[in-house]
Amino acid sequence: MKNEILQTALDQFLKYGIREMSIKKLIEPLGISTKTVYKYYKNKEELLEEVLQLLYNQQYQQVENLSAGQNVVTLLFDIWYLAIERAYNVNDLFHKDLHYYYPELERKNEVAIGSKFGQQFQNLIRKGIKQGVFRDDILPEVAMEGIYILYNAIARTDLFKRFGVSPYEILLNTIALYIRGFCTLKGIQELEEYIATRKPSVELEATGKAQV
Repeated sequence: MKNEILQTALDQFLKYGIREMSIKKLIEPLGISTKTVYKYYKNKEELLEEVLQLLYNQQYQQVENLSAGQNVVTLLFDIWYLAIERAYNVNDLFHKDLHYYYPELERKNEVAIGSKFGQQFQNLIRKGIKQGVFRDDILPEVAMEGIYILYNAIARTDLFKRFGVSPYEILLNTIALYIRGFCTLKGIQELEEYIATRKPSVELEATGKAQV
């Protein structure tokens, strides 16, 4: 039951934001009592802390699942597409509430994510340099910091949502251009070939329409 409460709480926090997610909204889809929730969690902050850990673990697992057998350039593209697509399904209030009402939890979560994900991404860039698809004059730490800044602007603000385009188009016009910038000619060719073959399936998925 605890796992069900935690997953449902994650879904509800992301859907409504943190302040608007009440215990009532949590127990209704589960068909349980308030007492059952308080059996496992003393308060909303304790629940939120475990929810953030669950979200972090799920994100890391998704990245791990993508990593099997894919070349570095296309893998980096897919990782950030997945991240942006996921972010577009999150209520903007979630990040705003976390930043304003729970800054300590936000910082704790960012340190955990930054440490594990950051090292993984830097290793990917170093691997790409060895494979000749990324330029050898870039600094992996600085390159990844640039992507993080772009991603946070996309995922945690409404700066890009106002354009009314899909997450995929946002990716192509932001992070994909950034990745292209630290590719060698070989890496650029691999990236462009991948985008050319991937785009129709993504658009089909987004529109739900069959193409003849």
